Amino acid sequence: MSADAQTPAEPRPKAEAVVLVGGRGVRLRPLTLSAPKPMLPTAGVPFLRHLLSRISAIGIEHVVLGTSYKAEVFEEHFGDGSDLGLHIEYVVESEPLDTAGAIRNVADRLTADDVLVFNGDILSGVDLAELLDTHRDAAADVTLHLVKVDDPRRFGCVPTNADGRVTDFLEKTENPPVDQINAGCYVFRREVIESIPTGRPVSVERETFPELLASGARVQGYVDASYWLDMGTPAAFVRGSADLVLGNAPSDALPGPTGPALVLAGARVAEDAVVDAGSTLGENCEIGSHAHVSASVLFEGVTVEAGAVVERCVVGAGARIGAGAVLRDVVIGDGATIGADCELLAGIRVWPGVELPPNGVRFSAD
Repeated sequence: MSADAQTPAEPRPKAEAVVLVGGRGVRLRPLTLSAPKPMLPTAGVPFLRHLLSRISAIGIEHVVLGTSYKAEVFEEHFGDGSDLGLHIEYVVESEPLDTAGAIRNVADRLTADDVLVFNGDILSGVDLAELLDTHRDAAADVTLHLVKVDDPRRFGCVPTNADGRVTDFLEKTENPPVDQINAGCYVFRREVIESIPTGRPVSVERETFPELLASGARVQGYVDASYWLDMGTPAAFVRGSADLVLGNAPSDALPGPTGPALVLAGARVAEDAVVDAGSTLGENCEIGSHAHVSASVLFEGVTVEAGAVVERCVVGAGARIGAGAVLRDVVIGDGATIGADCELLAGIRVWPGVELPPNGVRFSAD
Protein backbone atom coordinates (compact mmCIF):
# COMPACT_ATOMS: atom_id res chain seq x y z
CA MET A 1 0.00 0.00 0.00
CA SER A 2 1.42 3.42 -0.94
CA ALA A 3 2.03 6.10 1.67
CA ASP A 4 -0.85 8.09 0.23
CA ALA A 5 -3.33 5.24 0.46
CA GLN A 6 -5.86 5.56 3.23
CA THR A 7 -6.89 2.65 5.38
CA PRO A 8 -10.64 2.10 5.29
CA ALA A 9 -12.59 3.45 8.24
CA GLU A 10 -13.50 0.88 10.83
CA PRO A 11 -17.18 -0.05 10.74
CA ARG A 12 -19.29 1.50 13.45
CA PRO A 13 -19.85 -0.93 16.34
CA LYS A 14 -23.29 -2.44 16.40
CA ALA A 15 -26.03 -0.78 18.42
CA GLU A 16 -29.63 -1.81 19.05
CA ALA A 17 -32.82 0.10 19.74
CA VAL A 18 -35.71 -0.21 22.15
CA VAL A 19 -38.96 1.67 21.54
CA LEU A 20 -41.47 1.97 24.38
CA VAL A 21 -44.99 1.81 22.93
CA GLY A 22 -47.05 0.42 25.79
CA GLY A 23 -49.08 3.50 26.76
CA ARG A 24 -52.86 3.65 26.51
CA GLY A 25 -52.90 7.09 24.87
CA VAL A 26 -55.71 8.38 27.09
CA ARG A 27 -55.15 12.01 26.08
CA LEU A 28 -55.89 11.10 22.46
CA ARG A 29 -59.19 9.36 23.05
CA PRO A 30 -61.44 8.51 21.27
CA LEU A 31 -58.86 7.89 18.52
CA THR A 32 -56.94 5.43 20.69
CA LEU A 33 -59.99 3.34 21.49
CA SER A 34 -59.32 1.43 18.27
CA ALA A 35 -55.53 1.69 17.90
CA PRO A 36 -52.49 2.39 20.10
CA LYS A 37 -51.20 5.95 19.86
CA PRO A 38 -48.00 5.05 17.94
CA MET A 39 -50.14 3.31 15.31
CA LEU A 40 -52.43 6.24 14.53
CA PRO A 41 -52.13 7.46 10.92
CA THR A 42 -49.71 10.39 10.97
CA ALA A 43 -48.79 12.06 7.68
CA GLY A 44 -50.10 9.01 5.87
CA VAL A 45 -48.53 6.14 7.83
CA PRO A 46 -48.59 4.89 11.43
CA PHE A 47 -46.58 7.32 13.56
CA LEU A 48 -44.15 4.60 14.62
CA ARG A 49 -43.09 4.02 11.01
CA HIS A 50 -41.54 7.51 10.89
CA LEU A 51 -39.36 6.68 13.91
CA LEU A 52 -38.41 3.19 12.73
CA SER A 53 -37.36 4.56 9.35
CA ARG A 54 -34.97 6.99 11.05
CA ILE A 55 -33.55 4.19 13.24
CA SER A 56 -32.95 2.06 10.15
CA ALA A 57 -31.31 4.98 8.33
CA ILE A 58 -28.36 5.05 10.76
CA GLY A 59 -27.65 1.36 10.28
CA ILE A 60 -29.37 -0.12 13.33
CA GLU A 61 -30.91 -3.46 12.42
CA HIS A 62 -32.34 -4.91 15.64
CA VAL A 63 -35.28 -3.17 17.34
CA VAL A 64 -37.28 -4.37 20.34
CA LEU A 65 -40.75 -2.93 20.84
CA GLY A 66 -41.96 -2.84 24.44
CA THR A 67 -45.71 -3.20 24.01
CA SER A 68 -48.77 -3.50 26.24
CA TYR A 69 -52.03 -1.84 25.11
CA LYS A 70 -53.39 -3.54 21.97
CA ALA A 71 -50.00 -5.21 21.57
CA GLU A 72 -51.10 -7.38 18.67
CA VAL A 73 -51.64 -4.37 16.40
CA PHE A 74 -47.90 -3.68 16.17
CA GLU A 75 -46.90 -7.13 14.98
CA GLU A 76 -49.85 -7.33 12.59
CA HIS A 77 -48.58 -4.21 10.84
CA PHE A 78 -44.78 -4.45 11.03
CA GLY A 79 -44.26 -8.20 11.16
CA ASP A 80 -40.57 -9.02 11.41
CA GLY A 81 -39.61 -5.52 10.19
CA SER A 82 -37.91 -6.72 7.02
CA ASP A 83 -39.66 -4.15 4.81
CA LEU A 84 -37.84 -1.47 6.81
CA GLY A 85 -34.53 -3.32 6.78
CA LEU A 86 -35.00 -4.22 10.44
CA HIS A 87 -35.37 -7.27 12.65
CA ILE A 88 -38.18 -6.37 15.06
CA GLU A 89 -38.97 -8.30 18.22
CA TYR A 90 -41.97 -7.72 20.48
CA VAL A 91 -42.07 -7.96 24.27
CA VAL A 92 -45.46 -7.58 25.94
CA GLU A 93 -45.61 -5.87 29.34
CA SER A 94 -48.25 -7.72 31.36
CA GLU A 95 -48.51 -4.99 33.99
CA PRO A 96 -47.39 -1.33 33.99
CA LEU A 97 -43.67 -1.08 34.79
CA ASP A 98 -42.99 2.64 34.10
CA THR A 99 -40.16 3.74 31.83
CA ALA A 100 -37.10 2.06 33.37
CA GLY A 101 -39.08 -1.05 34.28
CA ALA A 102 -40.24 -1.35 30.66
CA ILE A 103 -36.64 -1.03 29.44
CA ARG A 104 -35.48 -3.70 31.91
CA ASN A 105 -38.33 -5.94 30.77
CA VAL A 106 -36.74 -6.33 27.30
CA ALA A 107 -33.13 -6.76 28.49
CA ASP A 108 -32.96 -10.45 27.64
CA ARG A 109 -33.43 -9.61 23.94
CA LEU A 110 -30.39 -7.31 23.82
CA THR A 111 -26.82 -8.21 22.91
CA ALA A 112 -25.11 -4.98 21.76
CA ASP A 113 -23.03 -2.85 24.11
CA ASP A 114 -25.01 0.32 23.29
CA VAL A 115 -28.79 0.57 23.19
CA LEU A 116 -30.80 3.55 21.96
CA VAL A 117 -34.09 3.90 23.84
CA PHE A 118 -37.03 5.92 22.54
CA ASN A 119 -40.36 6.97 23.94
CA GLY A 120 -42.73 5.98 21.16
CA ASP A 121 -44.76 9.20 21.12
CA ILE A 122 -41.97 11.74 20.50
CA LEU A 123 -41.40 13.34 17.10
CA SER A 124 -37.80 14.51 16.96
CA GLY A 125 -35.18 15.75 14.55
CA VAL A 126 -32.21 14.76 16.70
CA ASP A 127 -29.16 13.47 14.80
CA LEU A 128 -29.22 9.88 16.04
CA ALA A 129 -25.76 9.01 14.71
CA GLU A 130 -24.24 12.02 16.46
CA LEU A 131 -26.09 11.17 19.67
CA LEU A 132 -24.60 7.68 19.59
CA ASP A 133 -21.12 9.03 18.80
CA THR A 134 -21.34 11.47 21.72
CA HIS A 135 -22.21 8.60 24.05
CA ARG A 136 -19.25 6.55 22.88
CA ASP A 137 -16.75 9.41 22.83
CA ALA A 138 -17.65 10.27 26.43
CA ALA A 139 -17.53 6.60 27.52
CA ALA A 140 -20.84 7.36 29.19
CA ASP A 141 -23.02 4.98 31.14
CA VAL A 142 -26.13 6.74 29.88
CA THR A 143 -26.49 9.65 27.46
CA LEU A 144 -29.65 11.76 27.38
CA HIS A 145 -30.90 13.79 24.46
CA LEU A 146 -31.60 17.23 25.96
CA VAL A 147 -33.47 19.71 23.81
CA LYS A 148 -33.55 23.47 24.26
CA VAL A 149 -37.09 24.86 24.52
CA ASP A 150 -38.46 28.39 24.60
CA ASP A 151 -40.39 27.90 27.85
CA PRO A 152 -38.74 25.32 30.14
CA ARG A 153 -41.14 26.18 32.99
CA ARG A 154 -43.56 23.56 31.63
CA PHE A 155 -40.97 20.82 32.08
CA GLY A 156 -38.40 19.61 34.52
CA CYS A 157 -34.96 20.75 33.37
CA VAL A 158 -31.59 18.98 33.23
CA PRO A 159 -28.44 21.06 33.87
CA THR A 160 -25.06 19.99 32.46
CA ASN A 161 -21.50 21.14 33.18
CA ALA A 162 -18.80 22.33 30.78
CA ASP A 163 -17.97 18.72 29.85
CA GLY A 164 -21.59 17.97 29.03
CA ARG A 165 -22.12 15.79 32.10
CA VAL A 166 -25.56 15.90 33.65
CA THR A 167 -25.40 17.45 37.13
CA ASP A 168 -29.02 17.28 38.32
CA PHE A 169 -32.64 16.50 37.47
CA LEU A 170 -34.87 19.38 38.53
CA GLU A 171 -38.65 19.50 38.87
CA LYS A 172 -40.82 22.15 37.19
CA THR A 173 -40.12 25.65 38.52
CA GLU A 174 -41.05 29.22 37.62
CA ASN A 175 -37.35 30.11 37.37
CA PRO A 176 -35.55 27.20 35.70
CA PRO A 177 -31.76 27.61 35.70
CA VAL A 178 -31.37 26.18 32.17
CA ASP A 179 -33.55 25.90 29.06
CA GLN A 180 -32.76 22.24 28.31
CA ILE A 181 -35.17 19.40 29.06
CA ASN A 182 -35.23 15.62 28.89
CA ALA A 183 -36.33 14.82 25.33
CA GLY A 184 -37.24 11.17 25.95
CA CYS A 185 -34.42 9.59 23.93
CA TYR A 186 -31.42 7.89 25.55
CA VAL A 187 -28.38 5.74 24.90
CA PHE A 188 -27.73 3.12 27.59
CA ARG A 189 -24.81 0.81 28.13
CA ARG A 190 -26.46 -2.60 28.23
CA GLU A 191 -24.95 -3.31 31.66
CA VAL A 192 -26.86 -0.33 33.06
CA ILE A 193 -30.13 -1.74 31.72
CA GLU A 194 -29.35 -5.07 33.34
CA SER A 195 -28.83 -3.34 36.71
CA ILE A 196 -32.38 -1.91 36.79
CA PRO A 197 -34.54 -3.75 39.37
CA THR A 198 -36.98 -6.30 37.97
CA GLY A 199 -40.55 -7.15 38.81
CA ARG A 200 -41.75 -3.68 39.80
CA PRO A 201 -42.38 -0.25 38.27
CA VAL A 202 -39.20 1.86 37.97
CA SER A 203 -38.98 5.42 36.61
CA VAL A 204 -35.88 6.58 34.74
CA GLU A 205 -36.51 10.21 35.74
CA ARG A 206 -37.28 9.68 39.42
CA GLU A 207 -35.14 6.67 40.24
CA THR A 208 -32.67 5.35 37.65
CA PHE A 209 -31.02 8.58 36.54
CA PRO A 210 -30.78 10.20 40.03
CA GLU A 211 -29.28 6.98 41.43
CA LEU A 212 -26.72 6.86 38.63
CA LEU A 213 -25.71 10.45 39.39
CA ALA A 214 -25.42 9.70 43.10
CA SER A 215 -23.21 6.69 42.40
CA GLY A 216 -20.78 8.73 40.29
CA ALA A 217 -21.73 7.12 37.00
CA ARG A 218 -21.13 9.11 33.83
CA VAL A 219 -24.50 10.52 32.77
CA GLN A 220 -23.89 12.57 29.64
CA GLY A 221 -26.08 15.16 27.99
CA TYR A 222 -26.36 15.63 24.24
CA VAL A 223 -27.84 19.12 23.88
CA ASP A 224 -29.35 20.51 20.70
CA ALA A 225 -32.19 22.71 19.48
CA SER A 226 -33.58 20.26 16.91
CA TYR A 227 -37.27 19.78 16.13
CA TRP A 228 -39.00 18.16 19.11
CA LEU A 229 -42.65 17.47 19.91
CA ASP A 230 -44.49 15.26 22.40
CA MET A 231 -47.39 13.95 20.29
CA GLY A 232 -49.59 13.08 23.28
CA THR A 233 -52.42 15.60 22.83
CA PRO A 234 -54.77 16.15 19.88
CA ALA A 235 -53.33 19.62 19.21
CA ALA A 236 -49.77 18.25 19.21
CA PHE A 237 -50.75 15.26 17.09
CA VAL A 238 -52.25 17.53 14.43
CA ARG A 239 -49.25 19.85 14.51
CA GLY A 240 -46.75 16.99 14.26
CA SER A 241 -48.50 15.41 11.29
CA ALA A 242 -48.67 18.79 9.52
CA ASP A 243 -44.98 19.44 10.20
CA LEU A 244 -44.08 16.09 8.64
CA VAL A 245 -46.15 16.89 5.54
CA LEU A 246 -44.68 20.39 5.26
CA GLY A 247 -41.13 19.08 5.69
CA ASN A 248 -40.54 20.84 9.00
CA ALA A 249 -39.92 17.52 10.78
CA PRO A 250 -37.71 14.78 9.32
CA SER A 251 -38.92 11.37 8.13
CA ASP A 252 -37.85 8.74 5.65
CA ALA A 253 -41.35 7.23 5.60
CA LEU A 254 -43.54 9.97 4.14
CA PRO A 255 -45.66 8.32 1.39
CA GLY A 256 -45.35 11.26 -0.97
CA PRO A 257 -43.48 14.55 -1.46
CA THR A 258 -43.53 17.26 1.18
CA GLY A 259 -45.81 20.18 0.44
CA PRO A 260 -49.02 21.93 1.49
CA ALA A 261 -51.02 18.68 1.59
CA LEU A 262 -50.62 14.91 1.39
CA VAL A 263 -53.42 13.26 -0.56
CA LEU A 264 -53.43 9.47 -0.49
CA ALA A 265 -54.71 7.04 -3.09
CA GLY A 266 -58.36 7.29 -4.02
CA ALA A 267 -58.99 10.60 -2.25
CA ARG A 268 -61.03 13.07 -4.29
CA VAL A 269 -60.98 16.85 -3.86
CA ALA A 270 -63.43 19.19 -5.61
CA GLU A 271 -61.76 21.71 -7.90
CA ASP A 272 -62.90 24.66 -5.80
CA ALA A 273 -62.09 23.06 -2.42
CA VAL A 274 -58.92 23.99 -0.51
CA VAL A 275 -56.69 21.52 1.32
CA ASP A 276 -53.64 23.17 2.86
CA ALA A 277 -51.34 23.88 5.85
CA GLY A 278 -49.94 20.34 5.95
CA SER A 279 -53.25 18.45 5.92
CA THR A 280 -53.38 14.74 5.21
CA LEU A 281 -56.29 13.13 3.38
CA GLY A 282 -56.43 9.38 3.93
CA GLU A 283 -57.30 6.89 1.24
CA ASN A 284 -60.73 7.34 -0.35
CA CYS A 285 -61.56 10.61 1.40
CA GLU A 286 -63.91 12.95 -0.42
CA ILE A 287 -63.82 16.74 -0.09
CA GLY A 288 -66.83 18.61 -1.44
CA SER A 289 -67.23 21.89 -3.30
CA HIS A 290 -65.97 25.02 -1.50
CA ALA A 291 -64.90 22.97 1.55
CA HIS A 292 -61.70 23.97 3.34
CA VAL A 293 -59.48 21.46 5.16
CA SER A 294 -56.54 23.13 6.91
CA ALA A 295 -53.77 21.68 9.11
CA SER A 296 -55.89 18.59 9.76
CA VAL A 297 -55.54 14.81 9.70
CA LEU A 298 -58.34 12.89 8.00
CA PHE A 299 -58.15 9.12 8.32
CA GLU A 300 -59.35 6.89 5.47
CA GLY A 301 -62.82 7.18 3.99
CA VAL A 302 -63.76 10.55 5.51
CA THR A 303 -66.36 12.67 3.70
CA VAL A 304 -66.35 16.46 4.05
CA GLU A 305 -69.43 17.86 2.36
CA ALA A 306 -69.83 21.14 0.47
CA GLY A 307 -68.85 24.33 2.26
CA ALA A 308 -67.65 22.64 5.44
CA VAL A 309 -64.58 24.00 7.27
CA VAL A 310 -62.18 21.63 9.08
CA GLU A 311 -59.23 23.34 10.80
CA ARG A 312 -56.61 21.75 13.09
CA CYS A 313 -58.78 18.66 13.58
CA VAL A 314 -58.36 14.88 13.63
CA VAL A 315 -61.20 13.05 11.91
CA GLY A 316 -61.48 9.29 12.35
CA ALA A 317 -62.00 6.70 9.62
CA GLY A 318 -65.34 6.74 7.83
CA ALA A 319 -66.62 9.89 9.56
CA ARG A 320 -68.88 12.30 7.69
CA ILE A 321 -68.81 16.09 8.10
CA GLY A 322 -72.06 17.67 6.87
CA ALA A 323 -72.44 20.60 4.50
CA GLY A 324 -71.59 23.96 6.01
CA ALA A 325 -70.35 22.48 9.30
CA VAL A 326 -67.46 24.27 11.02
CA LEU A 327 -64.91 22.25 13.01
CA ARG A 328 -61.91 23.88 14.67
CA ASP A 329 -59.54 22.14 17.11
CA VAL A 330 -61.74 19.08 17.64
CA VAL A 331 -61.47 15.28 17.47
CA ILE A 332 -64.06 13.21 15.62
CA GLY A 333 -64.16 9.46 16.26
CA ASP A 334 -64.39 6.73 13.65
CA GLY A 335 -67.71 6.52 11.84
CA ALA A 336 -69.22 9.60 13.50
CA THR A 337 -71.60 11.87 11.60
CA ILE A 338 -71.55 15.64 12.12
CA GLY A 339 -74.77 17.11 10.76
CA ALA A 340 -74.94 20.03 8.38
CA ASP A 341 -74.25 23.48 9.86
CA CYS A 342 -73.02 22.13 13.22
CA GLU A 343 -70.30 24.24 14.84
CA LEU A 344 -67.76 22.36 16.97
CA LEU A 345 -64.89 24.28 18.55
CA ALA A 346 -62.13 24.29 21.14
CA GLY A 347 -61.41 20.73 22.18
CA ILE A 348 -64.77 19.01 21.61
CA ARG A 349 -64.42 15.22 21.21
CA VAL A 350 -67.09 13.19 19.44
CA TRP A 351 -67.02 9.45 20.17
CA PRO A 352 -67.12 6.79 17.43
CA GLY A 353 -70.43 6.21 15.74
CA VAL A 354 -72.16 9.23 17.30
CA GLU A 355 -74.58 11.08 15.01
CA LEU A 356 -75.20 14.80 15.50
CA PRO A 357 -78.25 16.11 13.62
CA PRO A 358 -78.10 19.19 11.41
CA ASN A 359 -77.64 22.29 13.61
CA GLY A 360 -77.51 19.91 16.57
CA VAL A 361 -74.50 21.56 18.23
CA ARG A 362 -73.51 25.20 17.80
CA PHE A 363 -71.25 27.64 19.61
CA SER A 364 -72.70 30.78 18.12
CA ALA A 365 -76.29 32.03 18.38
CA ASP A 366 -76.86 32.77 14.70
